[in-house]
Amino acid sequence: MKSAEIRQKFLNYFAARDHEIMPSSSLVPANDPTLLFTNAGMVQFKDVFLGDEKRERVRATSSQRCVRAGGKHNDLENVGYTARHHTFFEMLGNFSFGDYFKRGAIQFAWEFLTEELGLQADRLWVTVYQDDDEAADIWLNEIKVDPARFSRLGEKDNFWAMGDTGPCGPCSEIFYDHGPDVAGGPPGSPDEDGDRYIEIWNLVFMQFERKADGSMTPLPKPSVDTGAGLERIAAVLQQVHSNYEIDLFVELISDIAQITGTTDLQNNSLRVIADHIRSCAFLGVDGVTPSNEGRGYVLRRIIRRAVRHGYRLGVKEVFFYKVVASLARVMGEAYPELLERQTYVEKMLNEEEQQFARTLENGMTILEKAIKELSGTVIAGETVFKLYDTYGFPVDLTADIAREHNLTLDMSGFEAAMEIQRDQARAASNFSVVEKLDLEGLEKTVFTGYSSLQTEAQIVAIFSPANEKLDIVPANGEVLLVLDTTTFYAESGGQIGDSGWLESGDARFEISDTQKQSEIFIHRGRLTSGHLRIGDSVRALVAGNKRSAITLNHSATHLMNAALRSVLGDHVLQKGSLVEADRLRFDFPMVPLCLLKKFGASKSR
Repeated sequence: MKSAEIRQKFLNYFAARDHEIMPSSSLVPANDPTLLFTNAGMVQFKDVFLGDEKRERVRATSSQRCVRAGGKHNDLENVGYTARHHTFFEMLGNFSFGDYFKRGAIQFAWEFLTEELGLQADRLWVTVYQDDDEAADIWLNEIKVDPARFSRLGEKDNFWAMGDTGPCGPCSEIFYDHGPDVAGGPPGSPDEDGDRYIEIWNLVFMQFERKADGSMTPLPKPSVDTGAGLERIAAVLQQVHSNYEIDLFVELISDIAQITGTTDLQNNSLRVIADHIRSCAFLGVDGVTPSNEGRGYVLRRIIRRAVRHGYRLGVKEVFFYKVVASLARVMGEAYPELLERQTYVEKMLNEEEQQFARTLENGMTILEKAIKELSGTVIAGETVFKLYDTYGFPVDLTADIAREHNLTLDMSGFEAAMEIQRDQARAASNFSVVEKLDLEGLEKTVFTGYSSLQTEAQIVAIFSPANEKLDIVPANGEVLLVLDTTTFYAESGGQIGDSGWLESGDARFEISDTQKQSEIFIHRGRLTSGHLRIGDSVRALVAGNKRSAITLNHSATHLMNAALRSVLGDHVLQKGSLVEADRLRFDFPMVPLCLLKKFGASKSR
């Protein structure tokens, strides 16, 4: 049975039992700051479960797009190491809002699995929460589940919550036994993480709301939230032991193999890329873009992980965005929004991959050398830090590669190096760059700031606060950049230097100050996103509002000088000034008291 048929059969089954078919909601939860992504079908009904929203229909069903790659529910690190974990998956669900409860939920699930799908009852294993006698009684005495295939488990396994706060309650899970030829033990056993017994359905009995302080209060109407993994059920019905062997993945993996020039269709990297393109594409469809924080950071991590697996397959040019077309063929009918935004998603992924390609190649060269020369099983913290700080190579990616080689990271050494870097940054926060940097061989900076607040430029030099020459702008800490052309005014004559930012693709470098050494302008700041290195073309943009305020205060110093000389006499001389955006200071020598008396109080103001 194809995945699309299973999806439709599920929805039809519950629609025939008075459930309203609801479309999949966005992967970005609406008005819910407690969740990073939609991680279950019940997310769009959270307010209904809490009693804050009323619905005309008290039953619903859906096939919900889900991402579990950050926050409380995070499967990213397991993708590529198990046959069933994904960053993106489809959750089939049926919901009762104060209508049927445990008995109805259990009966529906059992009937759908054993009668509609035809699964053998003796291949199904059931678990309940250790204190849930009601659910146990229904399973054992009404459904007649074999006690030998039934177990009670603790809160870790059989008490479900959508997040640290919100609706929660005991749950009952249904597992499928793939048979003794597959490694793994039953739920609750020491080897339960094997692939023999796979959870295919979770029946959550919503009874409580968990508050921020950990306390739980009963919900106004006990409800039901169930979730059945489409990919896992498809694997059972298509008689394969891995989700990556079902029809949803077979065509996708075949296309990825062709794009990457890989002949071994069992290569694990193909599976990782196939999983990751699904989450990346649908996150892009729902408006998430790569960044250095929040949802955008998770998306960036997934993209980089996929690109690195392409590197493992020998791909050195951008390729990941090309897989979107294949995904659109496989899933576009079920989710037409993917077809509508296909071009946008391809462009977004292409730009992100191009930005990361250089970092990946440089970082992999260093990391592979370090692994080759390693005498033990731990990669030194200094190496991890160098990759991160100097080359912008993500720590989680280093950890992922180490895991593939059965190695670990010296995270305490990494944190120690990070702390030293932070101390140096704090100590250098007020350093003066004038007459300190080795600028030999650099030509004078072309300044265009009198006529424009923005210009195209090229990075010609990068320095650390300790005046070390760098090739790449590090991902953390303050650095100094020299451009061939700039529109940033350098500190001079008491007027502070301009601030603003540099842009190049998705890279952004925030400039906090501009100074000058001889005729070379030096821009101080931090990289807030993307990657930059010597030779990169950038767009330099001055913070216009701040420049305008500084210009006005600069003019005010001249007016102050003219006024004082007019009132007190030509002996008043300017001895210095400070011109900032929000204030100015005008320095002049003390005026003798006799002169103040001579001109009178009415003139001295």
